[in-house]
Amino acid sequence: MSKHLSYRTKNPALNSKTFKDTLSTKTSSPMTIQGTVDKTAIALSILLIAGYFGYTAFSPILIITGCLGGSIVAMITIFKQHWAPYTVPIYCILEGLCLGAISFVFESLYDGIVLQAISLTVCILFSLLFAYRAKIIKATENFKLGVFAATCGIALLYIIDLVMRFFGTGISLIDVDNTSISSILFSLFVVIIASLNLVIDFDFIEEGSEKGAPKYMEWYGAFGLLVTLIWLYLELLRMIAKMRGR
Repeated sequence: MSKHLSYRTKNPALNSKTFKDTLSTKTSSPMTIQGTVDKTAIALSILLIAGYFGYTAFSPILIITGCLGGSIVAMITIFKQHWAPYTVPIYCILEGLCLGAISFVFESLYDGIVLQAISLTVCILFSLLFAYRAKIIKATENFKLGVFAATCGIALLYIIDLVMRFFGTGISLIDVDNTSISSILFSLFVVIIASLNLVIDFDFIEEGSEKGAPKYMEWYGAFGLLVTLIWLYLELLRMIAKMRGR
């Protein structure tokens, strides 16, 4: 494990500067891995409950308000890390409503796709957690740099696609209606990169606990992990939809 906190992750919640200030202050109640696991479980529970409501009470407004509201709260959490115990539950509610509504749309088009995506997300999470704890996969600096570069490339491609859509066009490779082999392989690549970001998240949380970060960083660590899991789930929905479309 690197001696210094030089994390190269595209996850905006877990980056190289996250612990810079928090580690300079000693605390009698430091961050622990078990504490972060507990906070993650609570956050996921809130997300699922809100997601169920968003699914059963579908409305396009939920997607818009949930996405925008969640983005705003996420930015507040990133810049005000000590507020995480309060902002993360709010973030989970807003994102849950958004994800629930989006899931409803996909489920109405492809029966059973939501259960498939959730199941794969959970399997990937625990498989990579096992691989990380067993040291089968190590978050070396080269590993982090490679994942970071790939994630940045994907993010840039999505931004370009979003801008192009304002002009009535877009990148067909990204389009969920594109069921070509190349489009499916692209989605698979994105899923792999999203999954590998989980390894960097695990490493980030582990080093935070070893360095004695403040207790509120458990909530912040849970927040960072949720950001990756939400991304992974959405990418799995897109990939499965393309495969089912064939």
